[in-house]
This record gives sequence, structure tokens and C-alpha cells, in this order.
Amino acid sequence: MLIAASLSFLVALLHLYFMVLEMFLWTRPIGLKTFRNTPEKAAMTRVLAANQGLYNGFLAAGLLWGLLSQQWNVVVFFLVCVTIAALYGAYSVSRRIFFVQGMPAVAALAAILIG
Repeated sequence: MLIAASLSFLVALLHLYFMVLEMFLWTRPIGLKTFRNTPEKAAMTRVLAANQGLYNGFLAAGLLWGLLSQQWNVVVFFLVCVTIAALYGAYSVSRRIFFVQGMPAVAALAAILIG
């Protein structure tokens, strides 16, 4: 289960990073570059991005809670949530989202199911 825990922890760290990017760095150069936004578009969507970032923080918190309490059912639930969000993001925004967000979650799920 070490691989499953490590991959799940990586997914949590990724979502903490997404939270920081969306809540605090959205209008900064790294946020603009990461999300391919213009300063004008970023300014107009700042509140929406912060809300989205908060949800990413909740995903990370759920994963960390599951890992720290060793409740694999909780970890699986949050990994499935991440995967669904990645699928929707790939459908509605960019396929790149699935590779950045979804593939690590799918890998963690596979490691849990195999282990």
C-alpha cells in the first residue's frame, strides 16, 4: 500500500497546488501562464477561480484525511471525485486537464485496487 499511499499523497499535493494557483496566484504571472489567461480575463474571473480553488482544497483535505486516518474508502471516494472532475474538465475546457489531474488519480486508484 506504500505505492497507493504515495500516489494518493501526490494527488493531494497537486490539489493543494491547484488551490494556491487558483485562489492566490490567478492574476500573477505564474497563474496567467499556467491557465493561459490574459490579465483582463484573469481579473474578470478571479472570484470564480478562487471558488474553484477552494473546491480543490477540499479534495486535498479529503485525501489527506483519508490517508492520515488510514480509511481507504475515504481515499477512494475522493480519488473518484478527482477523476470525475478531471473528466468533466477535459470535456468542457481542455484534454490537458485529464492528463494533469486525472491520470495521477487513476494511477492511485489502480494502485489501491491492485494492493
